[in-house]
Amino acid sequence: MVTVSETVEIDVDPERAFDYLDDPHNHAEVTPSLSDVRNVKSIEDGSKRLEFTYEMVGVGLDGELVQTIHQPPERHTFAMSGTLEGEIDIELEAHDDGTRLTYTGTYDLPGRVLSKAAEPFVRRYNERELRTTLENLKSRLELSE
Repeated sequence: MVTVSETVEIDVDPERAFDYLDDPHNHAEVTPSLSDVRNVKSIEDGSKRLEFTYEMVGVGLDGELVQTIHQPPERHTFAMSGTLEGEIDIELEAHDDGTRLTYTGTYDLPGRVLSKAAEPFVRRYNERELRTTLENLKSRLELSE
């Protein structure tokens, strides 16, 4: 399993940050390697089910996300299946006059040999991607205020 986690402070309230992240298409706007979000379906409790393509080191990985926790304005959690198996957890909490957002991704790499040999490289790649995603999210939300 590979886990990457980062925290960012954003100068908007948790409700605004939660609402922005509640639209899966917005994730594609701020996540450089998320090349496609499609077939988004709303579930009765406000959660979502969708298909996605994530580019990792030039390889497109298709999968499905099913939101398992939809708790406004505090948390989005998604179960990930497909080429990558795992979970994405986004926690939001009020902090000063804004939001402290923690994004954690945990997943298995495809293929046993590839997983062990590539894990350190993939971890660094995804840590950089996550930092860029959170910087983009912070910029997007703060500029739209």
